[in-house]
Amino acid sequence: MKNPPRIVIAPDSFKECLSALEVAEALARGVRRAIPGAAIEIVPMADGGEGTVDALVAGSGGTLETCRVTGPLGEPVDATFGMLGDGTTAIIEMAAASGLGLVAPEVRDPRHASTFGTGELLRAALDRGARRIILGIGGSATNDGGAGMAEALGYALLDEAGQPLPRGGAMLAHLARIDASGKDSRLAGCEVLVACDVTNPLCGPQGASAIYGPQKGATPRMVEELDAALRHFADVVLRQLGVAILDVPGAGAAGGLGGGLMAFANGRLRPGVELVADVVHLEERVRGAALVITGEGRLDAQTPNGKTPVGVARVAKRCGVPVVAIAGSLGGGYEQVYAHGIDAAFSICTGPMTLDYSRANAARLLEEAGEAVGRMWQATSRRG
Repeated sequence: MKNPPRIVIAPDSFKECLSALEVAEALARGVRRAIPGAAIEIVPMADGGEGTVDALVAGSGGTLETCRVTGPLGEPVDATFGMLGDGTTAIIEMAAASGLGLVAPEVRDPRHASTFGTGELLRAALDRGARRIILGIGGSATNDGGAGMAEALGYALLDEAGQPLPRGGAMLAHLARIDASGKDSRLAGCEVLVACDVTNPLCGPQGASAIYGPQKGATPRMVEELDAALRHFADVVLRQLGVAILDVPGAGAAGGLGGGLMAFANGRLRPGVELVADVVHLEERVRGAALVITGEGRLDAQTPNGKTPVGVARVAKRCGVPVVAIAGSLGGGYEQVYAHGIDAAFSICTGPMTLDYSRANAARLLEEAGEAVGRMWQATSRRG
């Protein structure tokens, strides 16, 4: 008898349906039906967007922390962040405090939305003893270059009269001076890593305002106003802090928060799935495995652009391990994943069914997919 295979199951969440941990557990139940003796290692994954906190906390034996912070338009919100099992690493999603989902469509206005609450989350993580902070910056409602965050961390952003600027991206046009004397001293001893999967610069046709402003409520005239304000902001940051953020790829992420984190928190921008893979020691766990199973809600032509399944596959390929991806659906161009390390891809939808039905029955469908993959592995293993 051959030794039972070791199989690593490392999926992302199925958004609006199951968390990454729930997806992995369902796949594992199916694999065990096919291969009762399999040694299965569950590694919940994410790419820095929604679900990253839950995935990393679950994968590290960490804890969730909730605190009241300031929402994008000044209203109080309860935001959750994670402390990983090492007790010194915090994981934050800026959308928990400053996300688009916190603002009703009819009142969205990036001229006034602020990242102040994200800064409060960073401060809460420092209070909790964090010495490393991983910050996912997708899904923002803001376009303030991280100015609100900086204010929450003790920086003073002042106008020509020496008065604090009102919050919001449009107000950056009046920035004259940045006073860093009151900044939180704990930042100097904390590593800030920013999960950023876009390459937009701060300003210009591909910048924060032009590309992402409209979805946050910006009209064409607002886009011009916000872009000019961010350009002025970048000039003052360079002059006062000595940090160039205008043309850095990724500085325009989350309404310029990528650049703001570089300027005010010495943040380093990295692809989200790579950050998560490092934190959960994915390569060490994959090395020597017989198979890796990954997946997400939808595989399509966008999956190679920083999404979890391809990130997992790249790690697995470095270790010479085959990869199967399981998805809720296979969209147009999904075949492109085969050029990026995924050996086979399957949908959990085995016949005609509505989206509501597949979501309601996702756990069972994932179990069935896991069993099918396990049986396929058994059959090919016997032939080998």
